[in-house]
Amino acid sequence: MRTFGIHDLDEMAALLKEGHVVALPTDTVYGLAARPDQARGIEAIYRLKGRPASLALPILAATLDDVLGLVGRLPSVAVTLARAFWPGALTLVVDASPALARQVCSSEDTVGFRVPDLALARRLLARSGPLAVTSANRHGEEPCTSAADVRACFSRPPQPSGVLDGGAAAGEPSTIVAVRGQGIEILRQGALSEGELRAALG
Repeated sequence: MRTFGIHDLDEMAALLKEGHVVALPTDTVYGLAARPDQARGIEAIYRLKGRPASLALPILAATLDDVLGLVGRLPSVAVTLARAFWPGALTLVVDASPALARQVCSSEDTVGFRVPDLALARRLLARSGPLAVTSANRHGEEPCTSAADVRACFSRPPQPSGVLDGGAAAGEPSTIVAVRGQGIEILRQGALSEGELRAALG
């Protein structure tokens, strides 16, 4: 497993476009990432992590416009929350095309999206395009919070092709919100409280 730095982002993006899996820092923890349109990479994430196939993968993007490029339109509620809290610890679960949902193993034609509040991650995402990402760890273990943790966790095959060293990452998990029409449902409480979300919606 190779360790990448800030000057290697183009090389990492090229690996991702070829269907490889890489580990990257976010504003919460380190994640295992693959392009959603690369089935080989998505399958490798599940194999690396030992993640149950019934658990869909969320998608990280560099900007709200990148998310719109994947789904076409978002409900006004989702746009309001995205503008209020992205980049940040908010994952929005919204309706998506069956094709996109299948790419990230969602059985409900919904996909979770987030723009991370870490400039280094967004710089990679701007080069690679949106990525399906889950926490970097073996399923059931604690998430990795440094590149060293990733190397230790995946010291034996199967391994990601590389890890982007962005220092320590130990933020609170994101709050996961499902957008249903003009309403919301909190699926997981995280860094953002329900009160903050409701206040942003007026």
